[in-house]
Amino acid sequence: MATVDELVRDAVRRMDSSIEHTRTEFNTVRTGRASAALLDRITIEYYGQETPLKQLATINVPEPRMLTIQPFDPSSIKSIEKAIQESDLGLTPSNDGKLIRLPMPQPNEERRKELVKVVRKLGEEGKVAIRNVRRDAMHHLQELSKKGEVGDDDERRAEERVQKLTDDHTKSIDELLKHKEAEIMEV
Repeated sequence: MATVDELVRDAVRRMDSSIEHTRTEFNTVRTGRASAALLDRITIEYYGQETPLKQLATINVPEPRMLTIQPFDPSSIKSIEKAIQESDLGLTPSNDGKLIRLPMPQPNEERRKELVKVVRKLGEEGKVAIRNVRRDAMHHLQELSKKGEVGDDDERRAEERVQKLTDDHTKSIDELLKHKEAEIMEV
């Protein structure tokens, strides 16, 4: 059976991965600058399969406010264009038959506020993931205590450690969120 230290180490690893996942999700939210990571959440129906865009095309950033997408298979260009238009990015693609250009307009005030809401939702999902890890860890600690493998004092100390970890990781997500909001609202 797992020891208290193993449970805490596992909780740290899982909470760290929740923060990394949240950071990655934040990178997919558009600010004023062009970034290939914006298109990470876009999937395209390709031969009956939902396929990530980055597996179907080369994505480049030729200038600060422009993305270009060059599909490996030119016949998929229409479905790529459609997927981008239907996404929550608010971008209008234009294609010349071989290449899709995605100009990045400076988001207006209303669009910025929408993007902040999207980022807050992603941040909240990250915090929920961290709290779920805490719940699992607490549950396992209580099981160890019930089986008599850990004393009450050790269980309480371990629960305090897990709670502190949870608070620290939640604070990290709040910091990421604050920076991303500032980046979005910057004119």
